[in-house]
Amino acid sequence: MAQFIMIVVSAVFINNFVVVQFLGICPFLGVSKDCKSAFGMGLAVTFVMTLTCLITYPIYTYVLVPLKIEFMEIIVFIFIIAAIVQMIEMALKRFSPTLYNAMGIYLPLITTNCAVLGVAELVIDTSQIASLIGIAAGSMNIGYAVLYGLFAGVGFTVAIVIMSGMREKIARLNIAKSLKGFPIAMITACFIAMAFYVFALI
Repeated sequence: MAQFIMIVVSAVFINNFVVVQFLGICPFLGVSKDCKSAFGMGLAVTFVMTLTCLITYPIYTYVLVPLKIEFMEIIVFIFIIAAIVQMIEMALKRFSPTLYNAMGIYLPLITTNCAVLGVAELVIDTSQIASLIGIAAGSMNIGYAVLYGLFAGVGFTVAIVIMSGMREKIARLNIAKSLKGFPIAMITACFIAMAFYVFALI
């Protein structure tokens, strides 16, 4: 139970991929103009991250390492992520055209979203991920990898939904013309990042 809590706290707050590690900034800024689109993007990224860890961890551990072709990991991982994103894109286009149109170009961009690739790379680095979640390096397994991928996605969702809520509120304020749009979004993101940094100090 303690390890589960450590995974949740580490993935969602302490090592949040967006506002702490600064990965996945493109969709974070591009799809955070309204809460509905932000939440949809967060769910899509969470789903992709979880499936990515479920597939890439055993492929790396039981295929690439035994064959001594670990240097192929990034190419293999990108192919896997691209396939997962393609499936999600087809499903959304069929069952939720509104959300599909709202996400626009950012949905295909999940394929090259560095946060998704980052979590796939992180969970195969057994020494680093083990220290993050408080287990021995030899205890790392697919279960921990998938859980970390899931809650890394939850962390992404939390960050992008907070950002979208703040941007919706800021849009109704009378702010200086020079700060409207991207500048105020960057300032907001900086304050969110500082808020999340507090968790690393606890």
